[in-house]
Order: sequence, then structure tokens, then C-alpha cells
Amino acid sequence: MITIEIITEFLGWCSIINIGMLMLSAILLVLFNDTILNIHIKMFNLDKKYLQQTYFKYLAQYKIIIIIFNIVPYFVLKIIV
Repeated sequence: MITIEIITEFLGWCSIINIGMLMLSAILLVLFNDTILNIHIKMFNLDKKYLQQTYFKYLAQYKIIIIIFNIVPYFVLKIIV
């Protein structure tokens, strides 16, 4: 049977994993920006400026999704229990 404690623990681990993936993505984009850009430019024939904006949007949207779907429910359940 699934309890509130199990769901809270699940959301906590989901938050940790997703924040780790977000940090890894951001670090890789900062450290290997030119390499990643060149790969995507060759693969999709896109503009460099457009790709940089797309990377920024990706990180921003992923962060918002983590906050809305993992962190906020986790803290709500922590407050309830």
C-alpha cells in the first residue's frame, strides 16, 4: 500500500535526481559549449545564436518543471505529515 510517507520519499529522490541532471546539463553546456554547438549545428543546420537561446530555454524550463512537479509537492507533503 502506498502511503504519504512513501510518496514524500519518492518526490524527494526525484527532486535530487532531477536537480543533479539539471546541474550536469548546465555544467556540460558551460564547459563544452563550442563542441556541443558544433555537433548540433552540423546535425540540424541551425544558427549558433538560436541554439544558444534554445539551450538557455531548455535549462530554464527544466528548472521550472522540477520546481512545480517535484519540489513543491515534496514540501507540501512534508508540511502535511
